[in-house]
Amino acid sequence: MSLVPAAIRTLPLGMLATLIAIVLFGLATLYSAAGGSISPWASNQGLRFVLLSGLMFALSRISVARWMDIAYPLYGVTLVLLLIVELFGKIGMGAQRWIDLGFIRLQPSEFMKIAVVLSLAKFFHRLPAIYVSTPSVLVAPIALFAVPAALVMLQPDLGTAMMISMASVLVIFLAGVGLRWFLTAGAALLAALPVAWSMLHDYQKNRVLVFMDPEGDPLGTGYHITQSKIAIGSGGLFGKGFLDGTQSHLAYLPEAHTDFIFATMAEEWGVMGGLFVVLTYGYLIRWGWRLGVAGDTIFTRLTACGLAFTIFLYVSINLAMVMGLAPVVGIPLPLMSYGGSAMMTVLILLGILMAIHRENVGGSRLNGTGSFAV
Repeated sequence: MSLVPAAIRTLPLGMLATLIAIVLFGLATLYSAAGGSISPWASNQGLRFVLLSGLMFALSRISVARWMDIAYPLYGVTLVLLLIVELFGKIGMGAQRWIDLGFIRLQPSEFMKIAVVLSLAKFFHRLPAIYVSTPSVLVAPIALFAVPAALVMLQPDLGTAMMISMASVLVIFLAGVGLRWFLTAGAALLAALPVAWSMLHDYQKNRVLVFMDPEGDPLGTGYHITQSKIAIGSGGLFGKGFLDGTQSHLAYLPEAHTDFIFATMAEEWGVMGGLFVVLTYGYLIRWGWRLGVAGDTIFTRLTACGLAFTIFLYVSINLAMVMGLAPVVGIPLPLMSYGGSAMMTVLILLGILMAIHRENVGGSRLNGTGSFAV
């Protein structure tokens, strides 16, 4: 008989330790970005993490079966909130993304990243395997992600629309949909690129052009990328030292505490600091993905892999963005960048993954049908 309570025994201690390490490193970077002050960024971010961690643990106690039950209602409510954003949303930094309730600003597009994965996982969980690649059946899952992605594009928020679409495509692929459908869709997207380009806002086109030639306008639209590269490059192998960064302290680097926090960190901690960040996030992603591979139902497998891939998209898009390998699309580095929306999203999805982990460890299983291609 174990002396350790079951609630403690089923906790993913390695994941939790990694999570805390990422957050603490982020708080240290925010402390430095504020010139060696805990306020306003580090203190607020730390308080957010404590409160949202409570939410994460609470959500982890919800059964996997219950998460499947609420998948469609959660999706429906989030879709309605996206429509409300279009009609009454608060405009900030040129985009209409938030619902302002006075005491809090909600960004429904963040919740959709989770809701769409849960809904697609439930759809394929209930779908008999023989119908997975049926053209008429695929209309529903495509609509499940295409409609919210289109609404998010209208805000406009290209980065979030990309994340919703890419995570959804992965879930559909893992569900066993034939490769020919993805090749056909890819060809159609390539053919539609001129139309998509014409629909982009001017600032979005400028970001793509700057990505292709950042030195073309280093003091204008290319300023963010130029200063970010300077910060990362000047850090060298071991960095300039904690609190000794110049790009952020002298205000050369825009958004040093939000979207470009990796550049702030890399200047002070160098390649070794960057390696630490990549490895810790990599551990979180690997942990979530392995939950999916080990799952014994369609819903748990697709949910775990889809949510783990969502974390991967956050990290990979942000790092590519700050290193000039992708256009600037406003995706933060979750758990490190200052702000509550991305942190809330990641801690909620980690809570769901913890629920899957708890049932895997405890032996509680769902009964599902269908196919899963891994």
